[in-house]
Amino acid sequence: MSRKSTSGRITRATAIALFAGTCLIGASGCQVGINGQTLPSPYYLQDDVQYYPSGPEFKLSREAAALKAARAQEKQNRN
Repeated sequence: MSRKSTSGRITRATAIALFAGTCLIGASGCQVGINGQTLPSPYYLQDDVQYYPSGPEFKLSREAAALKAARAQEKQNRN
């Protein structure tokens, strides 16, 4: 076997390995961040939907109820 054919095989094998690696990375389906944007995977349409139900309009409803009860109790204690 000559030296030229061995070096050609190594170069060809390296090129094939780089091409296969690039294809595997491209087909992995991961999220990527490019220029500050988070882009979805190619399979985002098959992902399960995460649903977060909307909460109350007034975020401090428990605190408001506690204050109202405290004021009512204070008013009752004064009388």
